[in-house]
Amino acid sequence: MRDLKAAAAPRPVFSFAARFAAAGVLVIAAAGAAIDAHAQGMGMAGHGQGHGGPGMMMFGASPEHVDRMLDGLGVSDAQRAQIKQIVVAAATDLKAQREAGRALHEQGMQIFAAPTVDAAAAESLRQQMLAQHDQASKRMLQAMLDVSKVLTPAQRAKMAERMKQRQAVMQERMQREQREHGPRPQK
Repeated sequence: MRDLKAAAAPRPVFSFAARFAAAGVLVIAAAGAAIDAHAQGMGMAGHGQGHGGPGMMMFGASPEHVDRMLDGLGVSDAQRAQIKQIVVAAATDLKAQREAGRALHEQGMQIFAAPTVDAAAAESLRQQMLAQHDQASKRMLQAMLDVSKVLTPAQRAKMAERMKQRQAVMQERMQREQREHGPRPQK
């Protein structure tokens, strides 16, 4: 039989707004981590997958990696130089955006750790994070469009096929690792 005193003790009542704000801060923290991981190359840039499609992995890659991606496409020296210039400019811009994303993530942690969670501040931060993510996505898209102007249709098709194959290899590797070792622990 249950302890009547424990059953009769009043439970703390959290308003809907407080529960919503706490959930929002957790979402913001998770979004911040996702944006940070994305900007560091663990999202699209890490595996050539995600919103950007084939070839997005080159942004944030080393010049040697870009060379390997372009090898076998039949690009000229002039094309290679133009693409490297586009990639370096995009990587520089994305690095600055990654640092801005980290600052937003830190703000989210401060909001969440406060004695009282400020729902309005959490919502404002969520909107800032969405805007930052949108800005990074636009920059990557612009770089892809710039690269597409340098490559011929046949070269783009060949690159897309290569990225599709690479994505399949990476997906198979991740599935094998999960079968052998279980899911990766979260940091």
